[in-house]
Amino acid sequence: MNELKQRILVDPTAPNKSTGIINGESSNILNWDDVRFSWAYPKYKRMLGNFWTPFEINMAKDIKQFPTLSVQEQESFLKIIGLLALLDSVQTDYAGKVADYLTDSSLNALMIILAQQEVVHNHSYSYVLSSIVSKKKQDEVFDFWKNDPILQKRNEFITNGYKGFVESPNVENLLRSMIYDVVLEGLFFYSGFAFFYNLARNQKMVATSTMINYINRDEQLHVGLFEKIFKEVLSENPSHRTEELYNFGRETFKQAAMLEIEWGREIIGSHVEGLLMSDLEDYIKFMANKRSKQLGFEEPFQGYKTNPLKWIIAYQEVDMGKTDFFEQKSRQYTKTSDANGFDEL
Repeated sequence: MNELKQRILVDPTAPNKSTGIINGESSNILNWDDVRFSWAYPKYKRMLGNFWTPFEINMAKDIKQFPTLSVQEQESFLKIIGLLALLDSVQTDYAGKVADYLTDSSLNALMIILAQQEVVHNHSYSYVLSSIVSKKKQDEVFDFWKNDPILQKRNEFITNGYKGFVESPNVENLLRSMIYDVVLEGLFFYSGFAFFYNLARNQKMVATSTMINYINRDEQLHVGLFEKIFKEVLSENPSHRTEELYNFGRETFKQAAMLEIEWGREIIGSHVEGLLMSDLEDYIKFMANKRSKQLGFEEPFQGYKTNPLKWIIAYQEVDMGKTDFFEQKSRQYTKTSDANGFDEL
């Protein structure tokens, strides 16, 4: 199954530019002008351009507003934060484990930045919760994943998908784990994102939604990075470009979408003003098709080629070089493009 070998600390006999994305040779000395993949440095600059910290977000209005939300809105708000905290914690660790097997030092550097951004995401959840609820409630939220059956099912879908690679690092398990990565960062957050953006368009919890927007932007870049790595691994290891892998990928996105829809019904259902569950289900299927297609698989759902939540684009694609949609401080971000847009497949 092509076992993976770990990148060594220093190899003075090898070139700086790696001889392969995995199982290759490299000195492990990083010279951005001498790397294997031309897309690595532009990706590095874009990831740096997304740098932010939770301290930049003024939570004063959200602190006053949270008690005025309905009981159902408060419950959904906290459940979503609990989910995000678990998945981003797992993602931090997973990125480091993948980095150990990427030969090229530039890709290792990108994984380290990705992991650091996931740490910031987790910090932001603590930052939001410490602003609006007691320490006891915050601890409860961070333990939701242990007790909520739907959360457990979703989380095990990802963690079991990663476990194969962690316990048996070979090429096939690496490729499969990256499919689960794109599910996590490119699909499993999107019911929650829609919930927060819907609050914001009703002028509720705007600061938290701004933070979610920053996280959303990071995750889009992370999906793009894993898409590149997935395709490069297949390009350099064509024997793994099998019908079995492509069927597995399509089916994984289909299962993931149904789990996300089940979660959406719990946190949104019929009690969130301005967000119809039928539209959200169509949106999730649209996103599942989009992500599956990004990795080169067939779409798991016939149709669903157009984003049914047109309003959400304004929240996901804010031009941060100007005063942003959420009326926070001006920030400079790279604009979205066809590669990370959300309008059509």
